[in-house]
Amino acid sequence: MPASDLETIVSLSKRRGFVFPAAEIYGGFANTYDYGPLGVELKRNIRDAWWRAMVRERDDIVGLDASLITNPRVWVASGHVANFTDPLVDCKKCQMRWRADHIAEGQYGEVKKDAAGNLLCPNDGGELTEPRQFNMMFRTQVGPVPDENSTAYLPPETAQGIFINFENVVASMRRKLPFGIAQSRVSFRNEITPGKFVFRTLEFEQMEMEYFCQPPKDRANPVEYLALHRQWIDTRLAWYRDTLGIDPSRLRIRDHEKEELSHYSAGTADIEYLFPWGWGELEGIAARTDFDLTSHGRESGHPITYFDEETKEHVVPWVIEPAAGLTRTLAVTMLEAYCEEPDEKGDKRIVMKFRPNIAPVKVAVLPLSKNEKLQPLARKVYEMIRPIWMTQYDETQSIGRRYRRQDEIGTPLCVTVDFQSVGEDGTPGDDAVTIRERDSQTQIRVPVAQLLTALRDRLPGC
Repeated sequence: MPASDLETIVSLSKRRGFVFPAAEIYGGFANTYDYGPLGVELKRNIRDAWWRAMVRERDDIVGLDASLITNPRVWVASGHVANFTDPLVDCKKCQMRWRADHIAEGQYGEVKKDAAGNLLCPNDGGELTEPRQFNMMFRTQVGPVPDENSTAYLPPETAQGIFINFENVVASMRRKLPFGIAQSRVSFRNEITPGKFVFRTLEFEQMEMEYFCQPPKDRANPVEYLALHRQWIDTRLAWYRDTLGIDPSRLRIRDHEKEELSHYSAGTADIEYLFPWGWGELEGIAARTDFDLTSHGRESGHPITYFDEETKEHVVPWVIEPAAGLTRTLAVTMLEAYCEEPDEKGDKRIVMKFRPNIAPVKVAVLPLSKNEKLQPLARKVYEMIRPIWMTQYDETQSIGRRYRRQDEIGTPLCVTVDFQSVGEDGTPGDDAVTIRERDSQTQIRVPVAQLLTALRDRLPGC
């Protein structure tokens, strides 16, 4: 079973070096976190797994890394300047600010209302102000003089850099429809209220792909386009299940109701995970039609089209967008991996059962003790493994405690060097080591000469 509450993961994250509160020595800073030595490895591994599935293993998708700061007209064309807003309310009593729609949905706890049915403050039941629209984009200035002409924005999503580079990619990579452009990078949203751990933050990483395809013959009834959209929903759901190892019973697809859809959308579905507080979005797969390319063509005065060699016509492709949250996926992976179970002696141990491909540390090298006789071979083994997999060397405290430490950070394999390895009291060593598996706690003796092969067999996809 996964962690039953978020605080368990928050505590482990700080204790073991996954995620730290940002600027903690100054009292912290709401909605911001720093990723520690293990967190940055876990995040990198998840990102790499996504990139492998979306780019390396496919011949119809290429990558991009667009600039974070760009011409502000990009955000005018995309609709973010005018429409990227949330309803903000203030409590007249405690002065706390909230998103009105989240209060109504119960995301802050019990929904409180007065006798007339008006929403009340989740904190103290105080009266709320009338909702006003709050634009979530961060503004910044380009150049030495801060004025309206120097205004720019931090990107609230990754998609627009892909759309404005569509023609560049087609021309340079000789792409033919259908094809996709993938990108993973940081986005920024000025959230009104703090989220739950890294689930909703001011700065976060997204993994998005825009899949461009032929426009449908019947715009009012785009059957083939919606069928392709459904294929991408199934593909992305399978990735969470098969690559990350998320339990299918805690994953679901939620199709957006018609009133939820953007005016340009032909359909959107969310992949949701059953968090300790309820279902929440992991990834959205949107059928965005031709809205973005058309909007940028109109705003820039440079129509963005694709020349179809078969029909000899310029067309505006339609788009399907799978957009995943990397930091949310990291939180889900940690929740899902958490396990409490008996160790070899029957005592409780905490285990993070990451799949080997995403585990932050793949192998730990543990000499049985700090005895100097063990160190030369232990260091030799460490130097063998380290160039291939992320590896830790630990010789402090008892071997049992060190196993527990590695279990708690999700290390799949431990390699132990003992006195049988190096020999003792005139008896020559066998030049072999013990591999201990995290989940089964079983141990097997392997000659050092065959160690790398044995590790590869036990670290699939790494």
